[in-house]
Amino acid sequence: MRLSQFRELMADEFGAVRARSLATDHVFAELDGQTVEQALEAGWDARDVWRAVCVAFEVPRERR
Repeated sequence: MRLSQFRELMADEFGAVRARSLATDHVFAELDGQTVEQALEAGWDARDVWRAVCVAFEVPRERR
Protein backbone atom coordinates (compact mmCIF):
# COMPACT_ATOMS: atom_id res chain seq x y z
CA MET A 1 0.00 0.00 0.00
CA ARG A 2 1.32 3.42 -0.89
CA LEU A 3 1.40 6.13 1.72
CA SER A 4 -0.95 8.29 -0.35
CA GLN A 5 -3.51 5.47 -0.40
CA PHE A 6 -3.14 5.06 3.36
CA ARG A 7 -3.77 8.76 3.94
CA GLU A 8 -6.81 8.63 1.65
CA LEU A 9 -8.25 5.68 3.60
CA MET A 10 -7.70 7.54 6.88
CA ALA A 11 -9.43 10.68 5.58
CA ASP A 12 -12.31 8.70 4.11
CA GLU A 13 -12.88 6.80 7.35
CA PHE A 14 -12.34 9.55 9.93
CA GLY A 15 -12.52 12.85 8.05
CA ALA A 16 -9.46 14.88 7.14
CA VAL A 17 -9.10 16.77 10.41
CA ARG A 18 -9.66 13.80 12.71
CA ALA A 19 -7.40 11.59 10.58
CA ARG A 20 -4.52 14.05 10.97
CA SER A 21 -5.14 14.26 14.70
CA LEU A 22 -5.26 10.48 15.10
CA ALA A 23 -2.07 10.10 13.09
CA THR A 24 -0.10 12.54 15.22
CA ASP A 25 -1.69 12.36 18.68
CA HIS A 26 -3.16 8.90 19.32
CA VAL A 27 -0.79 6.25 20.69
CA PHE A 28 -1.69 2.77 19.48
CA ALA A 29 -0.89 -0.33 21.52
CA GLU A 30 -1.10 -2.23 18.21
CA LEU A 31 1.84 -0.14 16.94
CA ASP A 32 4.03 -0.89 19.95
CA GLY A 33 3.04 2.31 21.73
CA GLN A 34 3.65 4.61 18.79
CA THR A 35 1.51 7.06 16.88
CA VAL A 36 0.72 6.41 13.23
CA GLU A 37 3.31 8.97 12.14
CA GLN A 38 5.98 7.49 14.40
CA ALA A 39 5.28 3.98 13.13
CA LEU A 40 5.47 5.08 9.50
CA GLU A 41 8.71 6.98 10.14
CA ALA A 42 10.10 3.89 11.88
CA GLY A 43 9.54 1.88 8.72
CA TRP A 44 6.26 0.10 9.42
CA ASP A 45 4.41 -0.87 6.27
CA ALA A 46 1.41 1.41 5.65
CA ARG A 47 -0.85 -1.64 5.24
CA ASP A 48 0.11 -2.91 8.70
CA VAL A 49 -0.48 0.53 10.19
CA TRP A 50 -3.90 0.70 8.52
CA ARG A 51 -4.79 -2.71 9.95
CA ALA A 52 -3.76 -1.55 13.43
CA VAL A 53 -5.93 1.56 13.11
CA CYS A 54 -8.85 -0.57 11.93
CA VAL A 55 -8.52 -2.91 14.90
CA ALA A 56 -8.21 -0.08 17.41
CA PHE A 57 -11.25 1.78 16.07
CA GLU A 58 -13.28 -1.28 15.09
CA VAL A 59 -13.56 -0.29 11.43
CA PRO A 60 -15.99 -2.72 9.77
CA ARG A 61 -14.29 -5.39 7.64
CA GLU A 62 -15.89 -4.15 4.42
CA ARG A 63 -14.06 -0.81 4.84
CA ARG A 64 -10.67 -2.23 5.78
